[in-house]
Amino acid sequence: MGDTVIRPPWPHGAIRVIATDPLKNIRVVLCETAHPGNIGAAARALKTMGLGQLLLVAPKRFPDPQAEWLAVGASDVLSRARVCSNLNEALAGSAFTVACTARPREVAVPMVAAREAATRMVEVARAQPVTLVFGNETFGLTAPEVGKCHLLATIPANPEYSSLNVAAAVQLFAYELRLAALGGNVDDGKARALATHEEVERFYEHLERAMLESGYLNPEHPKKLMPRLRRLFNRAQLEQEEVNILRGVIKALSTPKPKRSP
Repeated sequence: MGDTVIRPPWPHGAIRVIATDPLKNIRVVLCETAHPGNIGAAARALKTMGLGQLLLVAPKRFPDPQAEWLAVGASDVLSRARVCSNLNEALAGSAFTVACTARPREVAVPMVAAREAATRMVEVARAQPVTLVFGNETFGLTAPEVGKCHLLATIPANPEYSSLNVAAAVQLFAYELRLAALGGNVDDGKARALATHEEVERFYEHLERAMLESGYLNPEHPKKLMPRLRRLFNRAQLEQEEVNILRGVIKALSTPKPKRSP
């Protein structure tokens, strides 16, 4: 059975695809992976659970024989892996992004267990691309990288020793995603048209620029205003039309009004 194509009306006249297999709409991103063997093992973990989209942000060594050795029968996933220079490039087109982390953050998006995150990812993936992001083996994800995600997800491991190899973490999340996809309800075609990563990033740039011009945001003492605003709007999971409305409001408030004649 093929995917169902839903044509306009959607914002910007876009054509949306309702995936009969939501796993096809899920991509996994590995950021600055240090050991190529972890890339190969992650590719194998994805294929065993029916996922096939692997993106690599600035890997230390790739391609590499160690990645090929540990990919075993998943060399096809490895050969299709796309190398990106930064996380924004990897998230382009994604409507919902989840960051995998082992620790809570002081100012960040909400955190849930891997199973709940997988359920929410599959729900969106029935209509739009979603992304799961993993950090470097040593230092994980940076605060700016986390700020680009809608949700934090963690594996409820032993609190006295919660450190997992990144490939093992990919395997666990891939299993939860497959479980959610097999047990979920069939999409009814009424899924929300969420804004893509780049549309939301342009909104944040517009908002920050307007706040700087108005004097509301002091560039010398920004504190945590933008991270908190990101948390607020990421929690809302903005739709395309909502982003357009918000940017229209910002533009209207930033444009001087002509004085009326007496």
